Amino acid sequence: MPRARIIGTGSYLPEQVLTNHDLEERVETSDAWIVERTGIRERHIAAATEQCSDLAIAASRRAIAAAGIAATEIDLVLVASATPDMAFPSTACLVQQALGCGPVPAFDLSAACSGFVYALTVGDQFIRGGAAKTVLVIGSEVLSRIVDWSDRTTCVLFGDGAGAVILQATDSGHGLLSSHLHAEGRLADLLMVAAPGKRHPGTGEVFAIEGALIQMRGNETFRVAVRTLGEAVGEALEANNMAPEEVDWLIPHQANIRIIEATAKRLGLPMEQVVVNVDRVGNTSAASIPIALDEAVRDGRLQEGQTVLLEAFGGGLTWGAVVMRW
Repeated sequence: MPRARIIGTGSYLPEQVLTNHDLEERVETSDAWIVERTGIRERHIAAATEQCSDLAIAASRRAIAAAGIAATEIDLVLVASATPDMAFPSTACLVQQALGCGPVPAFDLSAACSGFVYALTVGDQFIRGGAAKTVLVIGSEVLSRIVDWSDRTTCVLFGDGAGAVILQATDSGHGLLSSHLHAEGRLADLLMVAAPGKRHPGTGEVFAIEGALIQMRGNETFRVAVRTLGEAVGEALEANNMAPEEVDWLIPHQANIRIIEATAKRLGLPMEQVVVNVDRVGNTSAASIPIALDEAVRDGRLQEGQTVLLEAFGGGLTWGAVVMRW
């Protein structure tokens, strides 16, 4: 049975950079406090004219170029996002049209910060089932549109960006070995945006309606994240009869350096084997892992045959892990 292998990666970060020192002028906080608690020093913010689809299209074009394929070879377009352009049509349909993929299936997937891991799994299942041979999987977010910039506990965390990968069917020993997804709706109120997302046509501005901004119970979310990610990592290793030392690279969701360090410690991995960009990018939700993955591919850290572990945790609550051989 074929499985999905990543044959190309791409990412896009908006030009505008918002530093911790910039935030010191907006809310009562400090660079030292933010770095100590989160590891974040700066994040990218989309321009007023940039939508989720624009970021996704830019990242996708780079992934397509890296894969050396034509857009017309893509059989399925998946976009993981908590900040789509609009309720419908899906952001995936807008991306499909812009890239010129043809009338192939295209849809969005919502699993907050776990969205890319979920979407990667869906793409893999399409390939394993024979419904697709080449799949475009994207994580794209404009979280700055739903951040409460008066809330010093959350506004320091989030940034905008997009990452994309091209999956292709393979019969080799490479590719996605296993996926492990979970959710717990009972804990939904720990991290949520209660109101539906909307945008003002042509401006990129979000309507200021009650409940339309991120709400998070930080301490409780942190504790659940550390526990569930540890469990998911253990589950993924057990399913593949792997010892922690067999993992070459951990590419985690870039939410908080303390969560990342806790997961690495559970694995017994030195931080030198963990891909980290949270200091420069912040939490970009569903875009987080594919942006970090693209960085590691392009700077040469990831080498063919290495074992890679992806893990993420997000609102829902959702969490999951993917093991793959590069």
